[in-house]
Amino acid sequence: MNKFKRFEINTAGRDFAVGDVHGHFTKLQAALDAIGFNPVVDRLFSVGDLVDRGPESADVNTWLAKPWFFAVQGNHEAMVYEAHRVNSSNGFGVHLANGGVWFYGLSSLDQDAYANLLADLPVAIEVETPEGLVGIVHADCPFPVWSMLRDALTGLMPGLLNVDAVCQWSRSRITDENCEGISDVRAVIVGHTPVRQPAILGNVYHIDTGAWMGGHFTLIDLATLECYPPVNPKLNWDWEERA
Repeated sequence: MNKFKRFEINTAGRDFAVGDVHGHFTKLQAALDAIGFNPVVDRLFSVGDLVDRGPESADVNTWLAKPWFFAVQGNHEAMVYEAHRVNSSNGFGVHLANGGVWFYGLSSLDQDAYANLLADLPVAIEVETPEGLVGIVHADCPFPVWSMLRDALTGLMPGLLNVDAVCQWSRSRITDENCEGISDVRAVIVGHTPVRQPAILGNVYHIDTGAWMGGHFTLIDLATLECYPPVNPKLNWDWEERA
């Protein structure tokens, strides 16, 4: 598993990122159609949590085979791998309670195939754009400088603990409303914590707008950082305050 992956600039089309999918690929395709996404030249980057909770989790293999679709490993992908490969009864219970029912109805061969596919996803992605570098992780960047995360995940800073866990599980930045941001990168795109519209804290964009729980998908253009649908400055992003 290569924990860090870099993508060079897309000179032919546009690059977008999308929030947590959670097995709602038909709804995701409708969101792509609405912005005129062109799979011949455009690319889509996912903040992870492709599976669990939704009705189409088993379609994740079809989507990851698309040449224009790329994803980081979210905590739900990690749960699939850990529960299956580590064979932990505790991990199994946690995964099952968090939408993993679809996985345990599969044959053992299919479970192996899905677990291996999801385990192979990188923890972080960086994408070069005409306006500068954009980073993508599932939950948060554990360092104040993006290059430190790159070094940690590529083996240049060995011995650090919990780097993957923070990238996949942390909610501290959004809970604390920390606006300090991440240096050495134009923006960092994350999901994990549902918001009713994108929460922009410094240069960290939280874009899981709860499509899987009755909300909608947010797509963000990595070059312009424009969100679709647009951010409404008159609305709070806190999901609990959703009307």
